[in-house]
Amino acid sequence: QVLLVESGGGLVQAGGSLRLSCAASGRTFSSKSMGWFRQAPGKEREFVSFVTWAGGTAYADSVKGRFTISRDNAKNTVYLQMNSLKPEDTAVYFCALFDSGSYYSARNYNYWGQGTQVTVSS
Repeated sequence: QVLLVESGGGLVQAGGSLRLSCAASGRTFSSKSMGWFRQAPGKEREFVSFVTWAGGTAYADSVKGRFTISRDNAKNTVYLQMNSLKPEDTAVYFCALFDSGSYYSARNYNYWGQGTQVTVSS
């Protein structure tokens, strides 16, 4: 069993930055890949970023070059540094524990946090 809790969301102006954190409890964290997803009102949950247990990373095209995912296994925490934020980044951001399959598909993650709201004003 894994518990994931996101934090760090808030209101920010376009061009600003936020750093999201995902604190995890459970014995499998250090050996599991993790992902960040986001969901805007009326839209499906979409892939944002992914980090393997060894630190390999992947990003959606929409955030590549602006967002950086990282993890600190000693702290059981995954981070998402978001720079140059745009209004279209507004969404609830979720972290999740990867299970198997394609990392960009939400259905392949088996534990999810409750999400943290990110709102970017124009």
